[in-house]
Amino acid sequence: MSFLRRDSPIPRETLEELYVREKRSMTDIATRLGCSVNKVVYWMNKYELVRRHPAEATYVKRNPKGDPFHIKQPETEDERELFSLVMGLYLGEGTKSKRDVRLGNSDPQIIRTFLRFLREICRVEEKRIFAWLNIFDDTNVEEALDFWIHVTGLPKSQFYKTTIRKSKGGTYNHKSKYGTLTVGISNVKLSSTVTEWYKNAIEKFGS
Repeated sequence: MSFLRRDSPIPRETLEELYVREKRSMTDIATRLGCSVNKVVYWMNKYELVRRHPAEATYVKRNPKGDPFHIKQPETEDERELFSLVMGLYLGEGTKSKRDVRLGNSDPQIIRTFLRFLREICRVEEKRIFAWLNIFDDTNVEEALDFWIHVTGLPKSQFYKTTIRKSKGGTYNHKSKYGTLTVGISNVKLSSTVTEWYKNAIEKFGS
């Protein structure tokens, strides 16, 4: 992409390519074309090109390579059962956040089920999945971490710093030997999609 002369207009097709298709910011476009941001704004308005909402612009800036997930519509009976099961789990155990899609539990099978949902239905990038361990201070931290690394198949580098709470005593019959693990992905767009899914389910069956 070559620089523009000061008195040259910015071609409409150039703005459509950079702003609409490549989703670059106006500041980035100005830098690439060697002109002022005001000039980019002027020609955007001149061509009546629809401007992105600030929230969308922020999202694009944080995800320059596009969405870190690629949702697959459930097709097989197993996929539909997995989807329905996780919607139920998410309603009960999931964090209702505008940014995160995450679920915490001490049951390895529930954690594996939720991870399967993220991997097979939402098809999130593996490197974007995080894990966060919450344990009591009478638990062996390294042993607990090794246990959950084996359960999740995630590398230790994707585990946040472990939260350690003061134990009030008791036996492991009443608490998890390896603590509670939360797994998920931070993404506003995916969080909004999952929220829409479970709200639609509630409206369908709860009315």
